[in-house]
Amino acid sequence: MPVGFIIKQDGSLTTLTIPSFTATSAVAHAFTTRHTGVSQAPFNSLNMDFKVGDDPQNVIANRDRVCGMLGVGLDRLVAADQVHGDQVLTVDLSHAGRGARSNGDALPGVDALVTAVPGLALSSYYADCVPLFFLDPFRRVVALAHAGWKGSVLRIGEKTVRHMVERHGCRLPNILAAVGPSIGPCCYEVDGAVMAQVEKCLPGEPQYTVQGRSGHWWLDLPQLNSRVLMQAGIKAENITLSGYCTACREDLFFSHRKQCGRTGRMASFIMLNGG
Repeated sequence: MPVGFIIKQDGSLTTLTIPSFTATSAVAHAFTTRHTGVSQAPFNSLNMDFKVGDDPQNVIANRDRVCGMLGVGLDRLVAADQVHGDQVLTVDLSHAGRGARSNGDALPGVDALVTAVPGLALSSYYADCVPLFFLDPFRRVVALAHAGWKGSVLRIGEKTVRHMVERHGCRLPNILAAVGPSIGPCCYEVDGAVMAQVEKCLPGEPQYTVQGRSGHWWLDLPQLNSRVLMQAGIKAENITLSGYCTACREDLFFSHRKQCGRTGRMASFIMLNGG
């Protein structure tokens, strides 16, 4: 299983990219860092989300900056109102612009977006949860999924893969996946209630947790999601791990847990070329 997103400097923007995705030349994609935006503390500076209390005009400016790097306007961006669920939705040009300039018209109740439309940019938002990226370069289908611990144990990664196969004719051996920067097992302590859900998701697989203080465990959400993707039929060699913990790397990322909830959000973006 490959490890390592690549830090990319494009003008003043610092983002991360996935080598296996870049190698296909099929997509423009990025995972943002916290740098080179216009938001003020505590959202400094490239906050991408409207729901954290930042000035909405700053968020629009930040999103516009990243979209410009990807070669697309905000009118072709799609965003969902993420709820830590497992709903997957295919979007097309009729959804273009939804959630781009305001959370008020974001797609409700959805945590994974799929499209086969070139030039339509999918987006998803994070500050410790697990970003999942998907690409079938042969069927030319892309997807993003937002996997906090709830979405992870609901197996949203598997449900996104199944959606790509059943709705878009993707073949499992062709799907590339990536697990983006998120809070790591070094920093993510959970209690028994969460652990009970992890056990339901991956029964008999304790290697994703380490016993901590009494009644608590350190949970490896990136590896949990990787295992779910492999159980869904994605080949291990087609899954890239970022290698970054958002809580450890406050120099690069926002972290909800490390910064006590008062912070910004990064974003994942993916768009099929050719639109």
